[in-house]
Amino acid sequence: MIDDSEKTNLHPRNLHRSRYDFALLISNCPELKKHVAINIHGIETIDFSDPEAVKLLNKALLQTYYKIQNWDIPKKYLCPPIPGRADYIHYLADLLTETNNGIQPEGVNVLGLDVGTGANCIYPILGNALYDWNFVGTDIDEVAIDNCSTIIEANPHLIDAISLQQQTESRFIFKNIITPEDRFTFTMCNPPFHASEAEANKSTVRKISNLNPKEKKTTNPILNFGGHNAELWCNGGEIGFVTQMIYESAKYPMQCLWFTTLVSKKENLSSIYKTLNKVNASKIKTIDMAQGQKTSRIVAWTFLSANQQKEWKL
Repeated sequence: MIDDSEKTNLHPRNLHRSRYDFALLISNCPELKKHVAINIHGIETIDFSDPEAVKLLNKALLQTYYKIQNWDIPKKYLCPPIPGRADYIHYLADLLTETNNGIQPEGVNVLGLDVGTGANCIYPILGNALYDWNFVGTDIDEVAIDNCSTIIEANPHLIDAISLQQQTESRFIFKNIITPEDRFTFTMCNPPFHASEAEANKSTVRKISNLNPKEKKTTNPILNFGGHNAELWCNGGEIGFVTQMIYESAKYPMQCLWFTTLVSKKENLSSIYKTLNKVNASKIKTIDMAQGQKTSRIVAWTFLSANQQKEWKL
C-alpha cells in the first residue's frame, strides 16, 4: 500500500514529497525488501533506527531517482536522510536564482564547496543530479575521502563533476582548501551538532527512543544510528564550528558568491548574526527548512555588493 499524502514541509521541487514507493525501490534494490514491513497504520515502511535498513533505503533512492550505482558507506559513518539533504540543494538553487535575475542556474558554471562531505558524498551527488552543478568535497577524514572516491569511480559521470580534497589541519575550514585562483559559487556545510561525544550519544539515544520506543536504553547509539565522531561533534559544538567558519570566510570575500551553512539550534542564530556583522558581511539571509518533526535553517552570507553579485557568471 502506498500512502500518497504529501509531505508539504519539503521543498516544492523535492522528489520525495510523497511516501516512498517501496515496490519501485525494491525493484531497483532487491536487498531492501527484507527490511520493509507494514506498520500499524497499514503503510509500508522500514525501521529507521536500523542503520542497515536506512543505508539500503538510501541506496535504493539514489539508484532510482539519481542514477547512482554501487553507493555504500563504511560502518559507523553517517547515513544521511536524502529528502532533507535534497532540500538544502533546492533552497540553494532558489538563492542563486534570486542572484541571477530570476534564472535558475544549471550546469558547470556553478561550483559548490561542500565542507565536511563525509563518507557519503551526498550533497555533491544530489547537486550534480538535480542541477548539473560541479563540486569540491572536503573532509578531515581520510577514510571518508577514500570512500567518496570509490563512489565517484563507480559512477563515471561524476568523475569530472566532483573533486575531493582532504583538509589536513582539522582546526581550519577554508584554509588549505580555497586557493587564490578559486571562485566558488557557494559553500555548504552540515556542521557537527554537538560539543562532545557524550552529548552526541545522549542525543542519539533519544532519537532511537523516539523512532522505536521499545528499544532498550543501553543500546550503543553509534552502532544503531550511525555517525563517525567527527561527523557528530567537535569542540565548541555547532556554534563554535560556524563561528570559525564565518571568521575564515572573511579572508576570502571575493572568492565566493554565497557562504552557507545549516544551523540546527535556533538559539545559536543571535550569536551567528553578531559574528557576521563583525566581519562586515554585506548581506545575510536565513532560509527556514523543516523535515518531519525537525526544523532547521540555512544561514547564508556574502561579502559582495549587489553590483558585484550581478557580475558573477552563473
